[in-house]
Amino acid sequence: EDPEEWRPPEPKPKAPSKTARATGEKKAVAKKTTKPKEAKAPKEPKAPKLPKEPKLRAPHKSTAGRKTQAAKSLKDSQASGLAGMKRKEVDGDFREDTEGTQTDFPVEERAAEESGTSVRMKEERLSFIVSEAHQADRWAGEGSSRAGLGVKKEEVEEEDFTFDKPCLKKQKTSDSWKGQPTTLPPSEAQSLRNDLNMNWDLIEVLSHLTCVEQWVCANIVTLLREENTVPFMVRYRKEMINHMDADAVRDVHMVYEELCSLAKKTQSVIQALKKDGVLTAELERNLRSCRSADELDHVYSPYKKGSKLTKARRAKALGLEVAASALINTPHTLDLRAWVKPGAEGLSSVDDVATGVEHILADMISKDPETLTYVKTLCENSFVTIQSSVSKSALKEREEKSAQGQKSKPGAEHKKNKDIDKFHLYFDFTCNIQRIQPHQTLAINRGESLKILTVKVNIPDGVKRDFTRWCINNRWRPKTFAREELHAIIRNAVEDSYKRLILPFLTRSYRTKLTTAAEKESVVMFVRNLRQRLLVCPVRGCVIMGVDPGFRHGCKLAVLSPTGQILHTDVVYLHNSNQQSEAEKLRHLMLKYSCNRIVIGNGTACRETESFFADLISRHYFHPLDVSYCITNEAGASIYSVSPEAIKEMPDLDPNLRSAVSIGRRVQDPLAELVKIDPKHIGIGTYQHDVSAGALKAALDGVVQECVSFVGVDINICSETLMRHVAGLNMGRARSITEWREQNGPFINREQIKLVKGMGPKSYQQCVGFIRINPQTLSSVRLSSKPTPEEREKPAAKKAKGKTGVNIPTSFNPLDQTCIHPESYHVAQRFLSLVGGSVDQIGSASLKHCVESKVKTSGVEELARTVDTTPETLKLIIDGLTQPPGFDIRQNFGQADFKRGIVSMSDLQVGAVLTGRVDNTTLFGAFVDIGVGRSGLIHKSNITLDKLPVSQRRRSLVLGPGERVEVRVLNVDLQRGRIGLDLIRVLQ
Repeated sequence: EDPEEWRPPEPKPKAPSKTARATGEKKAVAKKTTKPKEAKAPKEPKAPKLPKEPKLRAPHKSTAGRKTQAAKSLKDSQASGLAGMKRKEVDGDFREDTEGTQTDFPVEERAAEESGTSVRMKEERLSFIVSEAHQADRWAGEGSSRAGLGVKKEEVEEEDFTFDKPCLKKQKTSDSWKGQPTTLPPSEAQSLRNDLNMNWDLIEVLSHLTCVEQWVCANIVTLLREENTVPFMVRYRKEMINHMDADAVRDVHMVYEELCSLAKKTQSVIQALKKDGVLTAELERNLRSCRSADELDHVYSPYKKGSKLTKARRAKALGLEVAASALINTPHTLDLRAWVKPGAEGLSSVDDVATGVEHILADMISKDPETLTYVKTLCENSFVTIQSSVSKSALKEREEKSAQGQKSKPGAEHKKNKDIDKFHLYFDFTCNIQRIQPHQTLAINRGESLKILTVKVNIPDGVKRDFTRWCINNRWRPKTFAREELHAIIRNAVEDSYKRLILPFLTRSYRTKLTTAAEKESVVMFVRNLRQRLLVCPVRGCVIMGVDPGFRHGCKLAVLSPTGQILHTDVVYLHNSNQQSEAEKLRHLMLKYSCNRIVIGNGTACRETESFFADLISRHYFHPLDVSYCITNEAGASIYSVSPEAIKEMPDLDPNLRSAVSIGRRVQDPLAELVKIDPKHIGIGTYQHDVSAGALKAALDGVVQECVSFVGVDINICSETLMRHVAGLNMGRARSITEWREQNGPFINREQIKLVKGMGPKSYQQCVGFIRINPQTLSSVRLSSKPTPEEREKPAAKKAKGKTGVNIPTSFNPLDQTCIHPESYHVAQRFLSLVGGSVDQIGSASLKHCVESKVKTSGVEELARTVDTTPETLKLIIDGLTQPPGFDIRQNFGQADFKRGIVSMSDLQVGAVLTGRVDNTTLFGAFVDIGVGRSGLIHKSNITLDKLPVSQRRRSLVLGPGERVEVRVLNVDLQRGRIGLDLIRVLQ
């Protein structure tokens, strides 16, 4: 039984509406009713034109009742399955295992609440209004999945939050603008439009689709066109992007690329139609007015080569287009008998002529923008549902399997039957289109693709009734007197258009929007999980033993130095009769290398290996060492161990031993090690195999680049693999930096990066702020490097002449170890002079005290004016000057939990309170490692507002991998290996 759902304490759906409109709010939304005429449409932005059939004008009617296309866009976002509505339907999902395969993990069934559904539905579907732009500052969502759906902003009180809702864009909008709201100069705006060659304004459409202010969109587009990377914009151009985070900027970037792709596709379609000789001025105008790939396909589909001729086009080929036009505009002059041509196919009788006119009129109705807007409005005010049921073929296979019993083959048949059972939650599933959750959409789509489920969208009969009445009495009513037989043709055309053309179009539209929204939410979840996995705090300063557990082939060991160098590798067989001698070998290794940290992979034999080490530790077997161990996710280690990069890095090592090295390094420096592995194989996320591979890869590559750049890399010691992911660098430039380092010794300052082959001014600008020159590393590398300073300067001078023609300094600059960009060095020097400090004091307590006292007396804004810079740049300079040497942003994140004892699943009691670490976050809840060998699930219904720190109340599902939580055990199913948990609080 579904527990009582958490609801916002004081929802105010009705009161703000009048006042909001009176104070000139940007968006106003009508209260949902069953009468379409009461639906209010916002005035902005402008309506995208929907396609019309060329050569035939839609009948002219008064525009008084015409609804703007913005109403369609905004309401479609509701009809596309926004996850903001709390569900009472069955909730289920699958979990991807560590190597990317599908593992069955359905969520507990939740019974639908029968009583009071309609009343609560009405309350929950109310739309809220944003009264002021600064309201958006209260959202701290990690990025939006609704870019293409025109999501409405919601007015929320500080305590008002719903965790079922997808996170909104982190759109930083405050009372005082952080940048200058600007519009593009007319010449530049015209240049953008000319580049795309479309009938809409790029910035306006981009702002509408992403819910970001137009001046911010204009700045982002300008920065992107100048080849700036997202990390560079987020750190060094904050005032231009209004302090948006990387996810929100990437979202704008993605939509911008989609619009550019749409413009390119439109141009190719126009060229193809021109070549075929069917392009008309009106058709070209309709094509250039399309704002999405769906709209473009809707206009273009009748003209595609190879597609069968539509009924309407066949009728037009017979010349009946004039008769159809006359039927609406001048029916008193229309005589169908005049069109009869005995013996001609399609014109041999009055009935044939009437049928042809009906087909043309039906096509006109299905392509008319006003008609489509009206029918969509009707649907939005109706109870449209998506329904899934088990397919006949799946049932038949299941019955055959049952009938055959033990006679059948135990292999593929059994696997197929198991797949069918995975979808039992969706065998008889019905959900309101506005309330379905993203993971439910993806599960239904997967079941349908496997031919296990059949899916349909149910639109109430009332929609057809109201639509037919409106068409006949209003939109498609003849302008003059028409005989009864002509009225009959119009009625038939309207019904035919609805059944044959409009209904399938609506169904496709709903399914596409639901799938797009669900895929984007899945990608956002994956990105959030990956970021938190990469930013786990490294474990520094100790020798670590990585253990890749196994039974038959033994446990592979790798002892690693504090800097990750391989000290020793070995194989021990802990799970056979010779355990004592293997324990002696372990003790010898631990004492020899003073190793007191053990990292065990979570693969096969993990629990047995953990038990073995826990037993030795409890007996103080490694005395005098204080040894502890942790379990880490080994997903992707086996794939990495046979990759070309691993072979190049550890050529003489067995692949199994490489896995042990990777497992140990994942705890020593998670970021440096995990960037070597394809993010899809790190064992996080849900449904990554069901979403667009291109979109997923772009998002994951983006977040890896963001993490590596913001942490920063020490250019003199970091690997080539890690360097590739720095903003502004790629595989070739990273290789060139490595080669330069090998030939000339360590980099002494950032300026020398300009000497590297392939490093142009733009690449240098983008990467240099994320590169560090660490003085301690520099001195140690200098001691071990062979070339003398004179030998290093010769090739440097030679290259400088060829590349830059300027002298590159060969002395160390203390500012090169900070996050301050070289373009701001002169500002930093002015600021240091102002506070009475010097660059040699960077990171010292005395300089920090001077800076803090100066900021306290004068304020950042006043100081920024004094040194002639922006407050954002000055804040970054202050951070760079006051942070201690070697500062790492990952220090604010938790690191791996080391422990000494072990708890098994059978020891768990319902009601027990435990601490654990979030292992993975999905669209339906969070999996938590509580140290018993199997993760427990906190269902998202148990993640409520009062259990969270204030700083985390604006994130979708809030929890991410690596976060420490306190949980209570709700239920333990030993047979199925499932643990249900309730969140008590997030540990800081």
